[in-house]
Amino acid sequence: MVRSRPAAPAAGAGTAAELGLLASAIAGRPLEVAAAEPGQQPWTDGAVVFLDDQASRPDRIRTVAVQAALLGAGSLGPEILGALGRRRAVARRYLAVEGHRALAVHEAVLPPSVRTLADRMLAGRSTSPASSLAIATSGEVIADPPAVFGVIRPRDVRGHVVRAGVPGRDDPSPTHLPRREREQAVRELDDGEETGIDGAFDQFNPIGGGGAVGRLLQKLLGSSRSAGGGQPGADDATHRTRHGRRAAPGAAVSTAAAALPDEVDAIRRRGTTYPEWNVYQRRYRHGWCTVTEAEPEARNAELAVPGDVRALRQPLARLGTELERRHRQLQGDELDIDATVDARVQLAAGSAPDEAIFIDSVRRRRELSVLVLLDVSGSAGEPSPAGGCVHDHQRAAATALTLALHDLGDRVALYGFRSQGRSAVHVVPVKRFDDRADALMLRRLGSLTPGAYTRLGAAIRHGASVLEVEGGTARRLLVVLSDGFAYDHGYDGRYGEADARRALAEARRRGTACLCLSVAADADAEALRRVFGTAAHAVIPAVEQLRGTVGPLFRSALRLADVQRRVSQRKERTRERLQVERRRA
Repeated sequence: MVRSRPAAPAAGAGTAAELGLLASAIAGRPLEVAAAEPGQQPWTDGAVVFLDDQASRPDRIRTVAVQAALLGAGSLGPEILGALGRRRAVARRYLAVEGHRALAVHEAVLPPSVRTLADRMLAGRSTSPASSLAIATSGEVIADPPAVFGVIRPRDVRGHVVRAGVPGRDDPSPTHLPRREREQAVRELDDGEETGIDGAFDQFNPIGGGGAVGRLLQKLLGSSRSAGGGQPGADDATHRTRHGRRAAPGAAVSTAAAALPDEVDAIRRRGTTYPEWNVYQRRYRHGWCTVTEAEPEARNAELAVPGDVRALRQPLARLGTELERRHRQLQGDELDIDATVDARVQLAAGSAPDEAIFIDSVRRRRELSVLVLLDVSGSAGEPSPAGGCVHDHQRAAATALTLALHDLGDRVALYGFRSQGRSAVHVVPVKRFDDRADALMLRRLGSLTPGAYTRLGAAIRHGASVLEVEGGTARRLLVVLSDGFAYDHGYDGRYGEADARRALAEARRRGTACLCLSVAADADAEALRRVFGTAAHAVIPAVEQLRGTVGPLFRSALRLADVQRRVSQRKERTRERLQVERRRA
């Protein structure tokens, strides 16, 4: 029987709120923190983490992080809880193994004081909750878990953690539905469960994230808090759909980024497989989607160059440039000591001194690569509120952005994408990074016609991979031109949105800025926020309004990517230092 939740302590309510934010960020789902009954060890029922309010603040943080990591890693799934039952000794042994594995899985989003709890050797012995359970039920000796791990109470958790379902099966012959009919179909398939705002815990995001919440998390975790390793709050809680089936017992969260192709030729000659995030089972489906680059056509359909290309150059001109301090300048912000001494020596020797004795901050050459990913699925063929079809407006926007960036000297590529099931995701390289922005590119772009579906996550992963392999610059930007509605065989609703959101998180963790623009489309702003909530996004009524929008959006996306890159570098240095310290110990 599920016990009632104890009330939160009256004292220290602010601390409980902060710990609740921390728990939600780690678990990727809304969680609360409350005081446990006197004499109880810390535990969670799946919605609330109960802890000893008399414990020290560091121990409370560790306890909350462990329990949230267990929920985020799928460690308290119904199959696991059913196997544990009333077997307290097995539950304790399972916690001793799975607790370390869950911490290792969420290492990137853990406070520094919690990361040291994880026993890497013990965590490395298990690859999933089912594997940890197998170890726990074996006869080998397992040390008791640390006190801050708390306990697992299977009978109490089972009433709050709902079973996981899976998305619908692939339909071999689906029909393409207009966007409004698809939205209605998704609403009918959804179970109506309310979820939190995705991306609400992205402390660095100036557009889609929660600024105040992010600042509170940053204050709680200190300056060493890493936001680059994972996507706190980006995943919905597991639930059962009407058409769902029970989840596999081996469900586990993996925060590993999608693997990049070893060779560029592998992308071009044959399909490349990518994982897909299953939000219902809360794990990746590795090698699930196949992306193939289709040979672009170049029919006699050359597009006219948009008239607003020149207007876009001004807001984009300062992107991709950085300040560089240069010595021995004729003017500047401060004196160059070496140059000043040399000038003084020359003057004493009777020679004319060099007047370049300043240090100046100047803009260096551009260092930016951009890949524009154009949605050419069937929904792009729908009528636009601005007249014509959405595809015409988004194609004009892609043309203007590509030509403007190319004229400014940036490395830019333009790809179209559509899909027909998970094994047939097609991208069309209208312009590769090394191709010219010429009439051939315009003919290829004019030959694109809307059709098929939108497996958004696979297209984003492929675009990010090409950008990282072929971009050739430290600063990278992925621009998605789409209505943001993810739809394909077995890929819709919360499943498609969560996978696209996870694909964006993977790209951003690797330092690639992400941006979504919906131009002249009857886009659902709420759906866009759910998918692109942790990245810059905007709905633009007409192509002519790009000029006043792209500058701030591009700068915000690049600024966020720079933060992610610095955090990743700092995290890598910390990891290397810890490895050195362990070897010395």
